[in-house]
Amino acid sequence: MIKKIGAFLFIGLLIASCNKEPGVGGTSIIRGKVWVKNYNSTFTVLNSEYAGADKDVYIIYGDNPTYGDRVKTSPDGSFEFAYLLPGKYTLYSYSEDSTLQAPSGQIAIMQEVEITDKKQIVEAPTINIFD
Repeated sequence: MIKKIGAFLFIGLLIASCNKEPGVGGTSIIRGKVWVKNYNSTFTVLNSEYAGADKDVYIIYGDNPTYGDRVKTSPDGSFEFAYLLPGKYTLYSYSEDSTLQAPSGQIAIMQEVEITDKKQIVEAPTINIFD
């Protein structure tokens, strides 16, 4: 009887340890684009808009406090994170602070996305930044 209980506990622990957290090691992809709005120094006049080429985009896996990976956008502003497991992710890129309140002049523009299944391609909302 004790051996059966021990076997059930061992199998239960094995199954529980198979639940993977968000991150790399899967078969899903998150894709998206960065779009830039170029304003004058007081953010009162829009000078131009264009695809955000060569911008850094970061991904946070689940509830991690720091980013897990970073990619540069292509000439058309697109980016991709591949080989992801199901779970919740936060994407971000840095932007000029249009409120002029951040001491550094930069703020992170974040988008949350979720992968719900294996082999899924998730289109992230466009990350709109100021430059």
